[in-house]
Amino acid sequence: MKFEKTQAALDRLTPEQRRVTQKSGTERPFTGEYNDNKEPGIYVDVVSGEPLFASADKFDSRTGWPSFTKPIVPANVNELRDTAHGMSRTEVRSTHGDSHLGHVFPDGPKDRGGLRYCINSASLRFIPREEMAAEGYGAYLDQVENV
Repeated sequence: MKFEKTQAALDRLTPEQRRVTQKSGTERPFTGEYNDNKEPGIYVDVVSGEPLFASADKFDSRTGWPSFTKPIVPANVNELRDTAHGMSRTEVRSTHGDSHLGHVFPDGPKDRGGLRYCINSASLRFIPREEMAAEGYGAYLDQVENV
């Protein structure tokens, strides 16, 4: 499967998805579609489709954004220094789609590596476990928990 940023994919974005992924925006806390999602599956870049995070690595950080302890494929996530808004943070962007995803912080669960990938729902598309193989993501089924 080839993951890339195309004009057709960009044309399908909602205004909120475009603002977040292409203009490094942030959705308001507790408003994102996937903040409370507890279904098994994977989260992929809404632009390129590259696999980013698994539901098995999702946790409730009580911050208002979906939070994960690690990416499915570390090479699909770029971490960049972000000094916007007078803060020093680490921005997270998808490698193939170059979509702004959110930020990573060192305050995640210690027993799971200590990281919190704080991700905007608007930058993600969720693929339920039962649809993963049909959509070409069967290789990642072993990273998704059974219910």
